[in-house]
Amino acid sequence: MTFLYIFIFVYLLALLLILLFFREEIMAIKDRDPAASSILEVLLLYPGLHAIVAHRLAKVLWAMKLPFFPRWVSQTARFLTGIEIHPGATIGKGFFIDHGMGVVIGETSTIGNNVTIYQGVTLGGTGKETGKRHPTIGDNVVIGTGAKVLGNISIGNNSYVGANAVVLHTIPANSTVVGVPGHVTKQDGEKIDKKLAHAQILDPVMQDIDDILRRLEDLEKRGR
Repeated sequence: MTFLYIFIFVYLLALLLILLFFREEIMAIKDRDPAASSILEVLLLYPGLHAIVAHRLAKVLWAMKLPFFPRWVSQTARFLTGIEIHPGATIGKGFFIDHGMGVVIGETSTIGNNVTIYQGVTLGGTGKETGKRHPTIGDNVVIGTGAKVLGNISIGNNSYVGANAVVLHTIPANSTVVGVPGHVTKQDGEKIDKKLAHAQILDPVMQDIDDILRRLEDLEKRGR
């Protein structure tokens, strides 16, 4: 019975510490996910929050240059949440991983503030090169389901990476990128709403096809 009381006390203390030190991440989830009905639900049931809590701990151990333990923490979090974040990755405030299963964030990845990523996203390398070999993600970026951002490239502030896009080159700020490989469309230089639905993202390939069809229609009219 004593052990049970100790376990409950430690568990409640851990929840309190998470509430105090991860308030921005908790509020980001509450703000961006309409399914989040309460802060308690976010604390207990959101693997994206649990993964970032584990990563902050692993990052401290990594900075101390301890062997084994940082990776042990990250791999334990991966087992429990389905989200793999290397202890060496640098992640800003207000980070939100929605659903999260299958997310992989590489060792030299750098992620800015108020970034949202969905399940199946990979921030990876492109080979066995050393040094900075993973992406740098700016502030207020949204990366859609299944997207792959690979190599030592940058995604500019306020940009949106569409679902299943494969991005291999640097993307300027205030842009949308979709397709395989990724194609960029500007969003009139405006900040993209983090709640923007995937279906509302412009597809540059379809825009080109529509443009070709319009030109063909004009040519047919002239030939009559």
